[in-house]
Amino acid sequence: MKKGFLLLLLAMILVSSLAIGQVYDRKETLYAGGGLWSPPNNWNPFTPWAIMTGTNGLIYEYLFMFDPLSNEMIPWLAVGGGWIDGKTYELKLRDNVFWTDGEKFDAEDVKFTFDIAKKYPGVHYSSMWNWMKEVEIIDPLTVRVHFTEPLYQQWSFQLYQLPMVPEHIWKNKTEAEILTGANEGPIGTGCYLAEGYGQDRMIYIRNDNWWAIEQLGIKPTPKRIVYLTVSGNNVALGMIFKGELDISNFFLPGVPAVKAAYGIHTYFDEAPYMLSDNTAVLFLNNSRKPMDDVNFRKAVAWAINSDDIVTRVFENQVIRSNPLGFLPIDAWMKYYDEKVVEKYGFKYDPAVSKKTLADAGYKDINGDGFVEAPDGSKVELSIIVPFGWTDWMESIKIIANNLKAVGINAKAEFPDYSRYQDELYSGRFDMAINNFNSNLSNTVWSYYYWLFWDIREQQTQGNYGKYNNPKVFELMGAFDRTPVDDYETGQKIMSELEELFLKEIPYVPLWFNGMWFQASTSVWSNWPSEDGPHYYPCTWNGKWQLGGIFMLTALKAK
Repeated sequence: MKKGFLLLLLAMILVSSLAIGQVYDRKETLYAGGGLWSPPNNWNPFTPWAIMTGTNGLIYEYLFMFDPLSNEMIPWLAVGGGWIDGKTYELKLRDNVFWTDGEKFDAEDVKFTFDIAKKYPGVHYSSMWNWMKEVEIIDPLTVRVHFTEPLYQQWSFQLYQLPMVPEHIWKNKTEAEILTGANEGPIGTGCYLAEGYGQDRMIYIRNDNWWAIEQLGIKPTPKRIVYLTVSGNNVALGMIFKGELDISNFFLPGVPAVKAAYGIHTYFDEAPYMLSDNTAVLFLNNSRKPMDDVNFRKAVAWAINSDDIVTRVFENQVIRSNPLGFLPIDAWMKYYDEKVVEKYGFKYDPAVSKKTLADAGYKDINGDGFVEAPDGSKVELSIIVPFGWTDWMESIKIIANNLKAVGINAKAEFPDYSRYQDELYSGRFDMAINNFNSNLSNTVWSYYYWLFWDIREQQTQGNYGKYNNPKVFELMGAFDRTPVDDYETGQKIMSELEELFLKEIPYVPLWFNGMWFQASTSVWSNWPSEDGPHYYPCTWNGKWQLGGIFMLTALKAK
């Protein structure tokens, strides 16, 4: 087995050098794009923000998968799990699962995956050990996780977010290798292996010894996946037209107008064409005047015409957000309190916006068409998004015009990405659009965790406008400590949290960014659609476990 493993590594090195020029059987090869922006150079599951898409999901697998369309947690490397008491969660692992070097997957691997974050605080999920106590091996296929204070919502989220790694390989690596190593030649349990790569592509080859072929009766149809770097939206659209790209997870302007003529497949045949993936939010810097004034923030919320953005910028490929920013999935909407939204919500109404400003003392003193603050100071604001993000750039132009129409002097600005990120994290901005961690999930806790992240010097994980409300933070903690199946308690907490959010409007949800998905039908058929198969068609990094794996098993070669 070790000899075979060495041969595999040697083959990978050879294939890597030839990857660009290799020609594959087109009927066995899936060409994908939309999740690779630079030459592949990282396959380290401990650096999920930097790895090649597919590393986690195709190679390294999770204890559970999550299907956002059916709102189901699907047993994967674990065949089941549950709370045996208030502070102990037991995992039953799947038997006869093997790493691609031939070693068996077992409880030692699960324990190691969690324990390494305790040993090295630099591991990105090490904060779990603030509320975890011990990972105990009961037998080779049973693990018990003991908690000091269970955070039930967060635990349910992590069950399908943390890929399992082979203890026999990673235990010999240094801290630096674990935290920053490239991990070329990754060894996983998944349905594909890394076959090679070039400057503009990553090549995966099917693992025909994958455990799910026998145990679940499923098998990915494509023998190979060639994941391409595509230089831009227009290039991707042309490749879809010509059948050179089978699946695109780019936002492609113009798709609604040309999809029928060119046979481009989308999840919905008509608007909105795309499923929703995350919420685009206008962050208002609550630490700056006049955004520290709740009445000013309310005026901003009532002034914005999100429907105009949906139509003019996105060609109806997205949906206007509800006032809470809750994505239209069961996992989140079950906590959506219609009565609270009806009483405290907002919608586009410039007359209400103007009245709110006037009632709060904002008046045009010098006759230039823009209001001054109640203390007489000028109000001159900017809205930022990264340069080159053309859909967001056009969106904030509309927002700036909406604000000007009610008397708020605002302008759109487009710093380069590094400056945008620096200003966002450090709080050196007036208003900014962002969606970094508003992704759909199995618990609305993840959305509120992003919106109301702790106030710090650098807001790297959310709450970029530094909204500070101890009661909100208290409710967030209470919800996290509520068992997932205790809906009644969770709903009471959520309703109170939603009311506070709408009363104070620290931020303004705008629209639901699409799960951009266009497919060519020239080589492959049976793509996910509203008529079935109902799979989340995503190849983005960190999202294969939401439906991408099942999509691969459902495809049919023409």
